[in-house]
Amino acid sequence: MSPAPKKPRRKDKVPMPEQAPEVRAKNFLEVPLGYDAEMAVEEAERCLQCKVPACVCGCPVNINIPGFIQLITERKFAEAARKIKETNALPAVCGRVCPQESQCEAQCVLNKMGRAVAIGRLERFAADFEREHELVQIPPKAALNGKKIAVVGSGPSGLTVAGDMILLGYDVTIFEAFHKPGGVLMYGIPEFRLPKDIVEKEVDYLVKLGVNLKLNEIVGKTVTIDELLTEKGFHAVFIGVGAGLPKFLGIPGENLGGMYSANEYLTRSNLMKAYRFPEYDTPIVRGKKVCVIGGGNVAMDSARTALRLGGDVSIVYRRAREQMPARAEEIHHAEEEGVKLCLLTNPVEILGDENNMVNGLKCSRMELGEPDESGRSKPILIPNSEYVIESDLVINAIGAGANPLLTTSTPGLELNKWGYITADEWGKTSKEGVWAGGDIVTGMATVIEAMGAGRKSAMDIHEKLMGVKKAIASPEALPDDMTCKL
Repeated sequence: MSPAPKKPRRKDKVPMPEQAPEVRAKNFLEVPLGYDAEMAVEEAERCLQCKVPACVCGCPVNINIPGFIQLITERKFAEAARKIKETNALPAVCGRVCPQESQCEAQCVLNKMGRAVAIGRLERFAADFEREHELVQIPPKAALNGKKIAVVGSGPSGLTVAGDMILLGYDVTIFEAFHKPGGVLMYGIPEFRLPKDIVEKEVDYLVKLGVNLKLNEIVGKTVTIDELLTEKGFHAVFIGVGAGLPKFLGIPGENLGGMYSANEYLTRSNLMKAYRFPEYDTPIVRGKKVCVIGGGNVAMDSARTALRLGGDVSIVYRRAREQMPARAEEIHHAEEEGVKLCLLTNPVEILGDENNMVNGLKCSRMELGEPDESGRSKPILIPNSEYVIESDLVINAIGAGANPLLTTSTPGLELNKWGYITADEWGKTSKEGVWAGGDIVTGMATVIEAMGAGRKSAMDIHEKLMGVKKAIASPEALPDDMTCKL
């Protein structure tokens, strides 16, 4: 009897099931629902298993993408998750929030036809399957080598350093300023994009590996970097505190009630559960008419949060839609849910009432001129074009900078003109024994870029302390005869 004919390879991505816009706009549950096993296998079978897979080099932590996808086609789902974890300790997070479309999927051969394999969706599926079926395994670790590593900050870069170094035999302690670990994963990304229980389980995996976790520890205040290196006996310190200092426009009215930075607004909503007030005692202004200033992912997160809290929400952005730095998927989801885009619109003043509460946003219309240093067309003010958008809540989401609390308490740590830590390509700073990576070095970037920086610093610290030549922590994670520049 001849074998059944092989099913033809699907041309386009398997669609991701998700909550309907009219339903999800009223709750904080996760929007994409994830693949089931049949969807995941069907999507995985689209992978061409390229001999030289460019997608691997498109990933900042060099996941063996063809390797884990092949395991999914074989229905070895937990094994696929373990393959990912050889170079990425946070697959359930990355599968949800990484901009795969501009990284690994951008390098996919099928992308030439606009049909890249849905690598991020498959990563999420494998990680979720392993967790939900209680198949998580603790990998073997090297013997303890007697060296202690301090990691300041439990965001993506810090968690990556901790995960890599605990496997290499180090005694690792993470110092986190907040009462919950996870950094921007916990306080910056809303529940409907990244459920907090997933972040907690990813961190718990590192704790089970042996990582020590100290919460409510403000390095630079409760303990200094110098004290960690001397009195506390750490042999190296990695700084991964992110960029958590809000930026403001410097326009009149920014001190009015009903005006938030996105940092505060999202921290209250995400980490402190303000969206469940009064069950959680974290009050927050619930605007009826909300303006969010900015065009990045943080602006989208703020706008979609305000919408779920009952607001009629507008995003105010001074450039055109095609210049918005947010992921296309996030803009699409926001518009589906009812968020309005006020494009080529520049805020000039926040207006207030007799009680010093926000009651409007004065704006000017803009037009596009010649490209500026970023390569984007520069927005130019249209004279006498001012108008007012009715608003009782304004959220400023134009970016964040380096918090000086740690850096000003650390003599010998060189900073650049923006206040970020100066480091070489491996994260080594000007201060002996100190490395840094992620947003505190680069400014605001992506989760996976911060993780890539953490991986490089872990390798450099290992070389410095143990004399081991730099190499990817798990060389077996890559396909045969393949290398990528980290």
